[in-house]
Amino acid sequence: MLHFGIKDIIDILLVATLLYYIYRLMKRSGSLSLFYGVLFFTAVWVIASEILNMRLTGTIMDKFMSIGLIVLVVLFQDQIKRFLIDLGSQGRWHKLKNLFRHGEQREHNHQQIMQVVYACMSMSKSKTGALIVFQRKMPLTDYEKTGDIIDADINTRLIENIFFKNSPLHDGAMIIADKRIKSVGCILPVSHDMNIPKSLGLRHRAALGMSQVTDAVCIIVSEETGNVSVAKDGEFAIKVSGMNLEHLLSDLL
Repeated sequence: MLHFGIKDIIDILLVATLLYYIYRLMKRSGSLSLFYGVLFFTAVWVIASEILNMRLTGTIMDKFMSIGLIVLVVLFQDQIKRFLIDLGSQGRWHKLKNLFRHGEQREHNHQQIMQVVYACMSMSKSKTGALIVFQRKMPLTDYEKTGDIIDADINTRLIENIFFKNSPLHDGAMIIADKRIKSVGCILPVSHDMNIPKSLGLRHRAALGMSQVTDAVCIIVSEETGNVSVAKDGEFAIKVSGMNLEHLLSDLL
C-alpha cells in the first residue's frame, strides 16, 4: 500500500520547479525540442528501470544517461551558467536598496540612459547600424575581451562616432557595464533559432543569441530600415519608439 505524505509533496514540488526552470531556460535558448527529447528519454528510463524492473534496458539507459549528462553540460554551459546566476541572484536585495538611493544618483542613471536613447534615435534617422549590449546581473567579461577595451563615459556623440559607417570600430557590438562603455567591436554568440524572421539580419541574430545565453539587454538599430529593436530573455521587441526605449531601459536597468 502506497503512503503519500508531506515529504512526497515537497519532492514533487521540487522536481516540478526544476523542470519549470529548465523549460524556461530551453525556451530562451530556442532548444525546446531538445528539452522534450530529454524529458521523453528520462521518462522511458524511469519506467523501464524503476517501475517495470527491466534490468538490461535499465542498465543500457543508465550508461546513456551518464554520457548524455556530460554532453548536455558541454553543449549548454552558457545556459547552465545563466541558470545558476539567476538562482543565486541578489536582484531583490538590490531593488530594496534602490528604494533608499539618493535622488541625485537616480537622475544621473537616467541621464546615462538618455544618452543611449538619443544616440539610437539619431542613428535610426540616418539608418546607421548599431548593436549595444547592457550588462545586468551576469558578467560579460569574456565578451568584452573579444573587442577593443575603451572604458569611456556614456556619451551620445561617442556612441554615434563609434558606429559611424567609416569608423574602424563600427563592426561588432558595444558593451556597456557598470555605467561605462567598456568595449566595442565585440563578437557575440549568434542565435540559430529558425523562428527569426528572414528580414532580420546578423545584428538581430547576434542580439538574440546574446539574450539567450546571458541576461543582457541588447539594442539593435537596423542599417536597412532604421528600426530600433530590443532583445531580452530570448525575445524581440520590434520597432521600439524613443519613449518606449527609455521606459524599457529604465525598468530593466
